[in-house]
Amino acid sequence: MTEPIELSLVHELRLEPRVHGGIVTYNPTIELFAGAGGPTTLQIWRMNNQIVAKNSQRGERVSVQAVRWKPDGQFLAVGWSDGVVRLMGLETNKAVHQMTICPAGESNITSIGWAQNLAGKRPVPAARPSVGTWEQLASQGLDLSKKKYAADLPRELTFLEIETALPKLSPLPASGGSGDDTFVFTTRASLEFLFRPFSQNDSDKVDVMIVGTNDGQIHISIYDSFVIGSFHYSLPPSVGNQTALQLCRSASHLELSTHTLVFKPSTEDKTKTLYLVPIDLTFIHSSPENLSLLASKTTTLQKLLRYINQVQYHMLHEWQSTRELPNRFLNSINETLKEAGTYGEMKIGQAMYHSVVTGHTFPEIKEWLVDQLAERGHKRWDKAVVTGLQALRSLVHENFLPALERISIILSRMLGIARFHESKAEIGFTSAQIMKVMDIVSCLMMVGNKILLFVMEELELFHAFSIWLRHEIDRLASSSITDDLTEKEASMEHGKILAYIQQYMPASPLRYYLSSVTTEDADRDRKLADGGSSLLELLGKQIKKQESGQDDTGSYPQVEFLCKYLDSQANSVLEGIAEAERRSVRFGQFTKIVLDYDISRFDVRLSATQMGDSWKGVTHTALITEGDDSQVYIFRTSTTITNGISSSVTAELSRMILGDGKILDLKFLYEDSLLVLWMPKAATDSPLRLIRIPHKSEDLGYQPYTAGSQIATHELTNEQVTSVFLNMIVPCQPSFVPAQMEIKEASVERGKLPPRMCLLGNDMQAYKVFALPEDPFGEALKSRREEPIL
Repeated sequence: MTEPIELSLVHELRLEPRVHGGIVTYNPTIELFAGAGGPTTLQIWRMNNQIVAKNSQRGERVSVQAVRWKPDGQFLAVGWSDGVVRLMGLETNKAVHQMTICPAGESNITSIGWAQNLAGKRPVPAARPSVGTWEQLASQGLDLSKKKYAADLPRELTFLEIETALPKLSPLPASGGSGDDTFVFTTRASLEFLFRPFSQNDSDKVDVMIVGTNDGQIHISIYDSFVIGSFHYSLPPSVGNQTALQLCRSASHLELSTHTLVFKPSTEDKTKTLYLVPIDLTFIHSSPENLSLLASKTTTLQKLLRYINQVQYHMLHEWQSTRELPNRFLNSINETLKEAGTYGEMKIGQAMYHSVVTGHTFPEIKEWLVDQLAERGHKRWDKAVVTGLQALRSLVHENFLPALERISIILSRMLGIARFHESKAEIGFTSAQIMKVMDIVSCLMMVGNKILLFVMEELELFHAFSIWLRHEIDRLASSSITDDLTEKEASMEHGKILAYIQQYMPASPLRYYLSSVTTEDADRDRKLADGGSSLLELLGKQIKKQESGQDDTGSYPQVEFLCKYLDSQANSVLEGIAEAERRSVRFGQFTKIVLDYDISRFDVRLSATQMGDSWKGVTHTALITEGDDSQVYIFRTSTTITNGISSSVTAELSRMILGDGKILDLKFLYEDSLLVLWMPKAATDSPLRLIRIPHKSEDLGYQPYTAGSQIATHELTNEQVTSVFLNMIVPCQPSFVPAQMEIKEASVERGKLPPRMCLLGNDMQAYKVFALPEDPFGEALKSRREEPIL
């Protein structure tokens, strides 16, 4: 008889508010958990019940529909009812990525799966001899651990990280941004989290997210936010009745690019039917060695484009702030001069120029300077211009140009990949496309440097102008000229004052770079640039015209136009990559599961066995039903996967009745254990137990299965359940009734964590975390009887 193990309670807490809809999940690598703290609020808690983050979306009716942690615990994917999956970073409570899955209100997000696969064409490490002659060992010296083996130079160069040598990007101001990314780039922690350097240890791994909706759509993305695309799955026409399906679960294995999708009819809340469908992501298996590099770089490129767009909004905002208040002051006096009608078409600029040159001030100008503008107005004017220009200078120098440098480096890497694979269509883009994007980046860098030069010049000229303006206010307000005023006047730089009045005060040269662009102008100039002309040459011609004083309304120097053009051209490249990957996604042969009662709980696990050049993928699906909560169904479906493509599927079934107990939930742990949360019905004082079923064992008596076929059931008594299988006692009060169970594997990512079982009570508030033994199936299983399980 197997001796039971009593689990240790690690954490116990009471959640406030109640978990909505049972949506709660435990982080796989750190002691955090997330859930729906109400229909429209996402909350992340620590194990001391402290709320780490609280997030709601705009709109009272936008609710949480699904949550899922990334396997490394770095991101939390949250599906909202507006059709968007938002990825929240572990280091920040902001949504750092957003993916639109479906239009708001048209369908619901029903499942989020996040897995990791190994890329197909990965290098095989060279065999290193473990033994050698005495003379060979002696020649290596005493410290054998210091021996260095020859590096794989092409691979080392491929994954060399140049960006780490560049200065870090600076956070953006908290105000002045626009859209969903307004606050994403505003803290150092958020930037470091988003722009973590690519690790060579991850060069063979591909992160895959599969999101399903209740209208049969499957949305696939890799590397956190690089979208491959959406696919619609429906049953083959040969089946007859075309039932609308929705994805409710997915399973994967590190070694397999084939995943298993679990569908159910979308028209039914409860169902007796499930469909198991293999999906072959053959682009992972057949990918070149640098797929991980390409995908990580394109993901970083997307983030940098978002960063550049936010910098552009801030630049426009700061420049507008330097013009808004001074323009109000200048428009006011221009209206006064026009109403007076004494000086013809003369405006304030000409009047100030006259005052600087002659020392004479017109009466209207004197009244405006002394009574309206005065000392307070001058201070406001000075602060608005100086603060805005200094902020603009910092944005260009610390944010705009450094981000463009990083984009240039990524594009140069992509250009190398494109030239290497120029004869193949598998990467989805060409060197000509990358050169086009690099041309736009070069234009933005030229414009950024021009802005920087003009800002520095305007600051210098405005400083001289501001001193003169304050001197004029003081001189005109004073009844007599003092020595102090005379000394100040003698030290003024009249050339700079006149230059500012002529060149910057009425219309700053920065307007050529930081103004809004009309749709007509943008469309006209974009067509010309798309026609094959070099954008850098077109930009150079327009800048020369502007600098020579010719009137030119061209869009090329405008930051807004260039950023939008960069976005469209870069997105064209990214869409080409995604399209190349989409072409290699296929659905395999489905397996239909039909039971006598509505399915209440199920879990699915995919395992892999290598067979020469092929793999055998085996999916185990464990289910319980509402009509018979003491019986567990374990389906085993097998397929051979060759070159990333699955073949025909065979299905088998094992049925067991676990005594007179009630099965509350069931989950797979690792590839060899099905954990069943089981409570005996007969004795009220019998403890809650966790039963381990070795679902891979042939002793379970798997029999061939087709939809609706009847398979013999193995009936066990309570005594047999607790003696044949390894069982663990779950210590908890009789009043605690689990509503659902979550199992997490052991982790060493951020400190050592044992396997864990998380239970949410049926009141949606009681939450308990138990540590599973490090080797619950090793020593304990030695006491199991040697005879077959069933």
